[in-house]
Amino acid sequence: MARKPNARDVAREAGVSVSTVDRVLNSRGGVTEDKERRVLEAARRLRLDRMLDQRPARTIRVAVMLQPPANPFHAELQAAFHAVRHTHAALNMEFRVHHLVPTDPARVAAQIGSLGATHDGFVVCALNDPCIAAALDRQIALGKPVLTLGTDISTEGPHIYVGSDNLRSGRVAGDLMARFLGPGGGDVMVVAGLLRMTGHGQREQGFRAVLAERHPACRLAAVVESQEEASRAGELVFRALMDNPRLRGIYNASAGAQAIADAIRAAGRAGEVVVITHELTPNRRRLLREGRIDVVIDQDPVREVRTAVEALACRFGRLPEGPETTLTPVQLHTIETC
Repeated sequence: MARKPNARDVAREAGVSVSTVDRVLNSRGGVTEDKERRVLEAARRLRLDRMLDQRPARTIRVAVMLQPPANPFHAELQAAFHAVRHTHAALNMEFRVHHLVPTDPARVAAQIGSLGATHDGFVVCALNDPCIAAALDRQIALGKPVLTLGTDISTEGPHIYVGSDNLRSGRVAGDLMARFLGPGGGDVMVVAGLLRMTGHGQREQGFRAVLAERHPACRLAAVVESQEEASRAGELVFRALMDNPRLRGIYNASAGAQAIADAIRAAGRAGEVVVITHELTPNRRRLLREGRIDVVIDQDPVREVRTAVEALACRFGRLPEGPETTLTPVQLHTIETC
């Protein structure tokens, strides 16, 4: 009968002392992150049963940098991270949400530097800005994992991206817009939050590209930025509708669905303008049911957060494997599916 592995075997496999294995095994702390990870990985390889579900002693603290919950997508992300403390408690990873100002990259970069002293890693949903990328690169150089969520940032060092294929989402939106408008086409506009945010820029690029490739009857009349402000999105749409009576479609790639729907009504164009947007929040579900928007492209923020947590847990050695893919699918919702 084969001998069962013991702490000495784990110590040999992990390249640490038996006392270190004992401290990890009995959750007594005092072990560095690297050694704890090696012990846990060795225990899993040796199939030491009592270690497989062992709660690590050291709490890993991850800074989650999101916009304030006034942005509905970021509100959904924040709620999902708060739920992680219960659904993934065995990982002993603490995800601390910190709000950022999306239009102030220098301030975001300073936040990253400040938070680095008290956190082991980062989840960031922010502009693809050189100073933000540089701040993250400094953390990567210190060995701290960085994960970009929903929209990517061009760091020089390696990082993890979790989110949908935004270019493809924009193409889907463009194709749907053309099909809703029919053979006659018409003028359409894109309302982006911030084009310097990779996800928004890619959505606009995909939307523009598919119209040019397959739907020449649809003319992209305007691309505007709401600066992630819902009221500004409404004002921009109202002005465009008043200036251009041929405007028949609006692709809203960011916040402001309610304000846009209200602007269409205020302009006397209710029922005449096709509206496609993102994220199936409760408010947008209601707008779908009322027929005030036509399609919602949802990237499922709860799934994105779960994927992000599992990817980082694997990076820290808290899970033996990460998710199969960090690229999350999207779902389409209409009045019949909401």
